Amino acid sequence: MKIRVGHLYPDYLNIYADRGNIAVLTERARLRGHELEVRAIGMGDAVPAGAVDLFYVGGGQDREQELVAHDLAAKAAPLREAVEAGAAFLAVCGGYQLLGRYYVDVAGHELPGIGLLPLHTVAGDRRMIGDVLLECAWAGETLAGFENHAGRTILDEGAEPLGRVVSGFGNDGRSGYEGCRHLRAYGTYLHGPLLPRNPWFADRLLEEALAHAGFEEQLAALPDEFEHEAHAVSAARARSRGGRS
Repeated sequence: MKIRVGHLYPDYLNIYADRGNIAVLTERARLRGHELEVRAIGMGDAVPAGAVDLFYVGGGQDREQELVAHDLAAKAAPLREAVEAGAAFLAVCGGYQLLGRYYVDVAGHELPGIGLLPLHTVAGDRRMIGDVLLECAWAGETLAGFENHAGRTILDEGAEPLGRVVSGFGNDGRSGYEGCRHLRAYGTYLHGPLLPRNPWFADRLLEEALAHAGFEEQLAALPDEFEHEAHAVSAARARSRGGRS
């Protein structure tokens, strides 16, 4: 089975090893007999209607976000339609911010978002950096990663976060929540990259992408000893911060 991935702006939004998430998805799909077909969707490219099972966008600095924001906003309608039709979407850090309605950078410039996630972001004067651990009650799992952002992301009332912060800053350093999820779209500040130390989340994305492709499958378990060890190390570093910062 072929899983079609649309990688948005890989030449611009690829900071902090976020490309590694694609590598993890590719290998975990291959081990189950599936092929990940990755297609770059860059500046001026159209979003192929109905031809992407999983979208992915990584993080970048303000300069890179400014370069892509208006082009991404022009893709808003087909991206929203794809998610509403069942496609999965993972957005990290800068990409996460642009999935909201807007992002105000440190200079006060407002960049448009695509309005897929119910949130907005405003840059703060202090960066929020360090290991972070989340409890994802909706999945009965935890997510571990590394955050490094100045943006304060504010979820709309009633919006569903990706997880509750056990340790770290999260969306804004105050709410106690991190990330956002809507349908099969997930936004998060967790870098590192995220998926090598959180194999359950990688498999969830693959299963949702397969479902969009018309192939319902519960993926067979893999021997994830190294992945679980990486998760445990990251989680322990986060907990050593002594609770939510």
